[in-house]
Amino acid sequence: MSILEHNGAAIIAMAGKNCVAIGADTRFGLRMQTVATDFEKVFKMSNNVFVGLAGLATDVQTLRNLLKFRLSLYALREERDMKPEAFAALLSHLLYEKRFGPYFIEPLVAGLKDGDQPFLCGMDLIGAPVYTNDFVVSGTCTPNMNGMCESLWRPDMTPDDLFEAVSQCLLASVDRDAMSGWGAVVHVITPDGVTSKRLKGRMD
Repeated sequence: MSILEHNGAAIIAMAGKNCVAIGADTRFGLRMQTVATDFEKVFKMSNNVFVGLAGLATDVQTLRNLLKFRLSLYALREERDMKPEAFAALLSHLLYEKRFGPYFIEPLVAGLKDGDQPFLCGMDLIGAPVYTNDFVVSGTCTPNMNGMCESLWRPDMTPDDLFEAVSQCLLASVDRDAMSGWGAVVHVITPDGVTSKRLKGRMD
């Protein structure tokens, strides 16, 4: 088993009309053993940018703290929040710097660009980015999530429809993966703010 799958994860980011959503399961496990059901994998970086970190739990926490530190330095120097495109570039460079001893993380970046346009980006563990305008997934049940997202995603969804689509994709996918699940959290980013909701999942 890959070390990326050691703790389990399932993260989806999806675009709507002037909104974007990112959701993740809350399971923390050691291979097949579940240790906790409240482990955060999606983090708010600014009002318009969220990052989802799937992979080794220790690296998730390390990278989250490093990103918060870099964003604080940026805010002090520039006196403004970092845009999603710049944040994705920062994260890509941070990962590539460690390419010979990488963080075991496959991150997703979701946010709103200028003009309230959705921004979605996924990366591998050395920071090679892929940009998309529909959805991007990461974690141990990637094939399941890709299939569900292809079935349920449609262009120009409202925030409520987007929340429903991400929730259904996430819950249906983790039911077929022993390494993820046990509850979930979904964040919907709109020009008016962020709405976060917790989902109940199967606990067996």
